[in-house]
Amino acid sequence: MYKLSKLASALLFGALISLPAVAADKAKSATAASAGAPAAGAVATVNGVAIPQSVANAFVAEQQAQGAPDSPELKNAVREELIRRELLVQEAKKLGLDKKPDVIAQADLARQAIFIRAFVQDFIKKHPISDEQLKAAYERMKTQMGSTEYKVRHILVEKEDDAKAIIVNLKKGTKFEELAKQSKDPGSREKGGDLGWNSTAGYVKPFGDAVAGLAKGKYTETPVKTDFGYHVILVEDSRPLTPPPLDQIKPQLTQRLQQEQLQKFVGDLRAKAKVD
Repeated sequence: MYKLSKLASALLFGALISLPAVAADKAKSATAASAGAPAAGAVATVNGVAIPQSVANAFVAEQQAQGAPDSPELKNAVREELIRRELLVQEAKKLGLDKKPDVIAQADLARQAIFIRAFVQDFIKKHPISDEQLKAAYERMKTQMGSTEYKVRHILVEKEDDAKAIIVNLKKGTKFEELAKQSKDPGSREKGGDLGWNSTAGYVKPFGDAVAGLAKGKYTETPVKTDFGYHVILVEDSRPLTPPPLDQIKPQLTQRLQQEQLQKFVGDLRAKAKVD
C-alpha cells in the first residue's frame, strides 16, 4: 500500500530543482542575498513578491528529515531554490498557465496532499501503538505463518488444459525446470519456477492450501486455480519455521498497525459521510 505521507511528500517536492547543484552555487546565493533587502518576515523578495520565511523553514526541515545537515550552506541553497521557483512561477503566470484547468487541478491535488500528510502525522502522534497491541499482532502473525516453511516451485498458465498437459509431461519424466519455461510468472520462469522458501501464509489461500497438502518431492496432480490462473506446484523441501523475534520486526509491525488504524478511521469517515 502506498502510504499517504509518501504521496503527500512526492506531490509537494516532486518538482525540485536539484539542491546539490544549488548548494554548489552557494557563492551566487550569498551575492543574491546582498543585492537587496527582503520584505519583513520574508526570506527574499523577487520582483516585488515576498517569499515567506515560514516557507523556507518548512523546506529546510524537509531536507533535514531526508538527512541534510543543518548548515548555512543548506539555508543558502534553499533560499536560492525558492528564488528560482518564484521566478518560474512568475513566468508561468505571465503565460496564463495558472488559469489552465489541468494546472489548477494539479495544484489542488498538491494542496490536498499537504493537508493529508499533516493529518496523518498528527493522527499517528495521537494514536500511538501500545506494547500490548504489538504483542497481540506478533502472536497473530506467528499463528498465520504456521510452524513450517516450504521450498516451492510452480508453473503458472492461463488455461486449465495447459496445466493438465504439464502434469502429463511430468508423469512422463520431463523435468519440472524445463516445463517451467512456459510459465506466465516472469519472476520465477527463468529460475525453473523457483519461489524460494515461504510459509503458506505468503501465498493466496488455494495455493497455500495446496502446498500444505503436498509431501516433500511431490507435485499437484490436478491444476490449482487462483486469480492469477492455473498452477502446477512442486514442494521440493520443508523445514521448521522459526519466526523472527519481535524486536527485529517491531518497526515494520508498528507501521502496519498504524496503517490499519488509519484505514479503519478513513473507513468510518466514509461510512458516515454524505456522498451524492
